Amino acid sequence: MPVRIGVEEEFHIVDLSTGMPVSAASGLLERLPDRTFVRELQQSVVETNSRVHDTLDSLRTDLASTRLLLAETAAPLGLGVMAAGAPPQTRTGTLDATPTSRYARMMEEYAAVADEQLICAAQVHVDVPDRDTGVQAMARLAPWVPVLLALSASSPFWLGADTGYASWRNLVMQRWPTSGPPGAYASAAEYEAMVDELIQAKVIADSGMVYFDLRLSAHQDTLELRVCDACPRVDTVVMIAGLFRAMVVDACEAVRDGGTAPGESAAPTVQAVRPEWLRAATWRAARSGLRGDLLNPVDRRAAPAAQVVRTLLERFRGALEAAGDWATVADLVDRELAGGGAAHRLRAVADDTGLDDVVDLLVAETQGAR
Repeated sequence: MPVRIGVEEEFHIVDLSTGMPVSAASGLLERLPDRTFVRELQQSVVETNSRVHDTLDSLRTDLASTRLLLAETAAPLGLGVMAAGAPPQTRTGTLDATPTSRYARMMEEYAAVADEQLICAAQVHVDVPDRDTGVQAMARLAPWVPVLLALSASSPFWLGADTGYASWRNLVMQRWPTSGPPGAYASAAEYEAMVDELIQAKVIADSGMVYFDLRLSAHQDTLELRVCDACPRVDTVVMIAGLFRAMVVDACEAVRDGGTAPGESAAPTVQAVRPEWLRAATWRAARSGLRGDLLNPVDRRAAPAAQVVRTLLERFRGALEAAGDWATVADLVDRELAGGGAAHRLRAVADDTGLDDVVDLLVAETQGAR
């Protein structure tokens, strides 16, 4: 039976007449079911939670229908929703935080970091057999996680200007004290002790503020991928979910067998992958997306993005085939590479007709138009 997956997606709420984000989550959420749609730190953002799925087809149907419901509910209010790492046009200090005691504490403690948290992500949960296996698998996956960031990158613009990065969202996210690549832990108890220590030190208020690129869920036996930008096209999310499930399954099998997974002998061991390399690989992915070099975990050298992505695809082919996902994911990867990724697509529109049309494209693609 395939390992189960679930997805959380965050969406910017924009005024359709101006293309600017607006603090309208409360009015929008009043018209939507509580189970699926929830608040976020900023009132200009709404989050959706998928059901748990065994297949990519059912996941895609769920995500597409949820996006459509969200868009159709927003439209009569003069609002649009868009899945992108960051809104192309916005101004800091003009939006409101969600009025809860937790978010009020965050705004006070983290000041400008929280005020400028005008970003959205796509997060994937994959079941693991138990928490000890999950936390050991996490370290094995870490070198490949930046490649998933590159596949998702959709935030080249910030405050109305081109940043030169494919994922500026990742750079914004790195300012939090518990962001970036995860460490390596021998057990779930060791991982949880680290989280408790950060809470006791008052660096974070609770386990929900662990924002690592990859983390062990605080409440269920899942690994959660957090590095990815929100993706305009639902197929990109499905592709990443399929890849991440294969990576988790492969790593958990390696933990169970007490050695490296098949085909992993040429890759660096968990202990040999230094945190400096992981941060550099993440930065490179945020900078390049799919239109430059990435760092290849196999030899730790720079190589064209398409080559590194195909290396990842082949590395986890066995797990993809076992789940019945190979044909779907390989096809979606081919399409993503052929198009150069969302950041490249958005830049092309901006260069041609400007940022207003970038917003229009994001709203249309989020709803399902191609």
